[in-house]
Amino acid sequence: MSAELATIPVRGSNASLVATLIDGKPFVALKPMCDAIGIDVESQRRKLKAKSWATSVMSTEVAPDGRSREMLMIDRRTMTMWLATIDENRVNEESRPIVQAFQREAADALDAYFHEGGAINPSASADQLEVLANRATAQANLIAAFKGIIDPKHLEAKARVVLARGLGEAPEINPADVPLYVSDYLKSKNLASDMIAAKASGFGRRLKGLYLAERGETPHKAFQELPNGTVREVYAYTQADKPLFDEVWNRYYEGVTKAAS
Repeated sequence: MSAELATIPVRGSNASLVATLIDGKPFVALKPMCDAIGIDVESQRRKLKAKSWATSVMSTEVAPDGRSREMLMIDRRTMTMWLATIDENRVNEESRPIVQAFQREAADALDAYFHEGGAINPSASADQLEVLANRATAQANLIAAFKGIIDPKHLEAKARVVLARGLGEAPEINPADVPLYVSDYLKSKNLASDMIAAKASGFGRRLKGLYLAERGETPHKAFQELPNGTVREVYAYTQADKPLFDEVWNRYYEGVTKAAS
């Protein structure tokens, strides 16, 4: 495909970045970025081709002499991830402090996202913060709509996560009230994804039966968001129920990891 390209000078360097909009989304040419930080473009091209998270397209650039030249363009999401995976010892000395600073910030953001419910860039603009606040408000309204339907402890924990994410803070949740899903528990047992898919249903049935025998009632329901973005209704367990998980595991699945290996 061809696109209107924009050249962006790299501060403190003779190199320039080449960017464009494709289907309304920003893409950046790989080669000028590699040239700017002093790494081989072909090795990076092969690296990105092997990554499931990488999105790239070929775009035709028209040079001043009128000849067309194809360039590999990567989207903003891919560029962010790619920069976080570059070996800082392979870049030129001029770029190394910038790459190191970016990777430290990326590590902090990923840690906050996975362990604190979200991350907010301290340099975010007022418009960006407004978008985040509106998203948190919509999620909070959705949570409120399920009051009386979903397990109240599970609902409260979700609400605290949404509130903390909107404020850029760590959620204040009683550890015993943190939601615990069968898939996450099985993942903590170092099972491969295909093994988790094969065992989750049977594990869930046994867990529900044990919960009923111990508590005299069936577990409440909640909604779980899957990695592919879809949402499904599942039984709502919390960390307080972990002894039941452990009992089911020890009784029926203790040898699964060894057998799989």
